[in-house]
Amino acid sequence: MTIVKICGITNIDDARAAIDAGADMLGFIFYPPSPRYVTPEQARNLVFEIRNSKFEIKVVGVFVNESLEHLRAVMETAALDLAQLHGRESPEMVRELGTRAYKSIQATDLDTARTVMANYRASVNGNLPAFIADAPPAKLPGGNGTVADWSVAREIAKAFPILLAGGLNPENVRAAIELVQPFGVDVSSGVERAPGLKDHVKVREFINQVKR
Repeated sequence: MTIVKICGITNIDDARAAIDAGADMLGFIFYPPSPRYVTPEQARNLVFEIRNSKFEIKVVGVFVNESLEHLRAVMETAALDLAQLHGRESPEMVRELGTRAYKSIQATDLDTARTVMANYRASVNGNLPAFIADAPPAKLPGGNGTVADWSVAREIAKAFPILLAGGLNPENVRAAIELVQPFGVDVSSGVERAPGLKDHVKVREFINQVKR
């Protein structure tokens, strides 16, 4: 069964709506320029409420070019399960985080994707997921609503368990899954009514399309 990560959570109503609809992961953005940014303390309060629910769900922090020390501190403060590294983080940093980290691949061609996979292979070996395949950075490193190259993502998914991100929505996610065969899918802007605010109907529709 393909897992679903609803990313860019900023409030408890959206978190509960995603959980009720069947999400497997929730993502919190710790990149200040993002309209979906939350502080570690805000995330901690949301995670506390989530943990006190009857649902089990993994919580992920999205980081861009932070130091290992800062990243570990935020993960501890917010009680995160996983770190999504969406910048130029080194293989050594990924390795230091062990099974709690996965790395973005934002490639427009297969050769570039293969180079990234080769560089990080030892650092993510056995991690679930190992990578997130996303569209190339635009105004922000992620969450721009741009569709990723599914043919490149499909080749990555043949070698590693990946999350597929980039421009997914309730209308195209089924086709994306059938082509790419990812471990899971990641959506943010594709289920929003405004940046950082989820459309709960779209969240349900998206998850229904994935899980049907």
